[in-house]
Amino acid sequence: MNAHKKRTSKSSSHKSSQREIWVYADSRNGRLFSPCLKVLGKARELAKSFSSKVTAIFIGTPPGPATSDAPTKEAHKKARAMAEACISHGADKVLFLEHEDLSIPRSDVFSAVLTDAVKKQNPYIVLFALSEFTRELAARMARLCNAGLISECTDLRFHESTLLATSPAWSGQMMADITFRDLSTTGFATLQAHAFQPVKLRGKRGSIVRTKVNSVGMPEKIRLLSRSEEPQEKRKLEEADVVVAGGAGLGSAEGFELVRDLAAAVGGEVGATRPPVLQHWVEEERLIGQTGKTLRPELLFSIGTSGALQYTAGIMDAKRIIAVNTDRNAPIFQLADLGIVADARSFLPLLTEKLRAASMRKLADALYAQAEKKSGNQIGPKIRKLRKTHGWSREALARATGQTPEYIEKVEKDEITPPVSFLLELARALKIDPRTFLREEQKTRIKNLRTQAFVKRTQNYSYQTLSPGAETDHLMAFMITIESKQAHKPVAYKHDGEEFIFVMEGDLKLTLGTKAHHLEPGESIHFNANTPHKLKSISNEPTRCLVVLYTP
Repeated sequence: MNAHKKRTSKSSSHKSSQREIWVYADSRNGRLFSPCLKVLGKARELAKSFSSKVTAIFIGTPPGPATSDAPTKEAHKKARAMAEACISHGADKVLFLEHEDLSIPRSDVFSAVLTDAVKKQNPYIVLFALSEFTRELAARMARLCNAGLISECTDLRFHESTLLATSPAWSGQMMADITFRDLSTTGFATLQAHAFQPVKLRGKRGSIVRTKVNSVGMPEKIRLLSRSEEPQEKRKLEEADVVVAGGAGLGSAEGFELVRDLAAAVGGEVGATRPPVLQHWVEEERLIGQTGKTLRPELLFSIGTSGALQYTAGIMDAKRIIAVNTDRNAPIFQLADLGIVADARSFLPLLTEKLRAASMRKLADALYAQAEKKSGNQIGPKIRKLRKTHGWSREALARATGQTPEYIEKVEKDEITPPVSFLLELARALKIDPRTFLREEQKTRIKNLRTQAFVKRTQNYSYQTLSPGAETDHLMAFMITIESKQAHKPVAYKHDGEEFIFVMEGDLKLTLGTKAHHLEPGESIHFNANTPHKLKSISNEPTRCLVVLYTP
């Protein structure tokens, strides 16, 4: 598709213009700043066409005197490093627009500040590395300047004195060449930064200019309630061994959640075609294809994708492709190693359930092997991997399993072996029926391990069963001896059922939840074992206790 129009205004001819090309530099964090360097590379290329200059624009608060406190010095150091990076990647000048009220990025405020600068200096074009923030920022500026805006460009070039921009059209199914009607006034464009390569110019010199903004119009009816930084990605999409990509066939944001569930089950990353990105079902950085990222995973699940050229250009190097689509004639099946003709919204929950059960079976096998003291079957790393693939923090996994973050940390380090109740709580959090992953012999053997897990915690105590042969019964009694000044377990734990403790010798400190109880000889306590609890001898001699457990 070719949709450009040639300009006739003499003032818009690039050969006679000496106006600057501006690039907005997003300084919020390194992940957002890095794409700006790629855009600077394209700006440098354009500027060479008519001997123009490139300026990188930063907006923010003045960092204060460089001799001030440590945070201020760090702010100076960061700003200086970003400015020098811009110069070494193509900028002739770096301009800082500064004011005390510009500490928090807001598209309404930033657009007003930038528009004022644009109207004063009339640059040829202002380029933005595409993001959710710059998409709105560029649109606001174009409206305030009554100027043209070309969005999501994958290329910018001059053709017969005309600046052409290539950008996706018709939901990414074709690419359009678009131009500005008149560039006697400033034009605006957002660029898909991953379509460009940064340039590194060794020894390049440039100027750094700081300009104080006279006034900032802060809207009175809008107030910031809270602000938090998005968690850093542990792995980049391009580096993933397994990717689950979703397309328009998933139908809705709720349907796309099935892609996330499958990715978590297989330990993969989430990707998408353009329609889910445009519908805001998934983040912009998850886009795959000509206008997105190129992947080389070992395994790619392509779910609800038709197989348009713009998408498949980014997955041609995948080692194995599994495709799911309702249309048996969809082009994606020409690339797939395994094609499944099915409605993804019905098929994916079944597939995810099976994969989750297989994952839990591996955990059960590892728990069984670790209890049997077989080498090479540590359960800790498997728990950690499962937690990370689901995007859970230790705190989240602790809440899901009814434990504490400290307990999860020790399980992951293989410092303690979790009881089977932990595995069952984990399965419940994942909505998996234990009967689908526990082998018959494990159902018997792990049931016995359950009791042992409550008594074989550390080397700081010993026990004697008072009900031999009752390991599978609901009621069990033990005589426990805890060494002087020692705890029977490093962190609090809990389990189903009830517990009764009677102190026979020594002094016992029982931490029940957040409350500590001091029990002397002859004293006892009865409590719900689902409450996290921990025992410690606080006497100079060993402490002996009668403990009775009731487990459902």
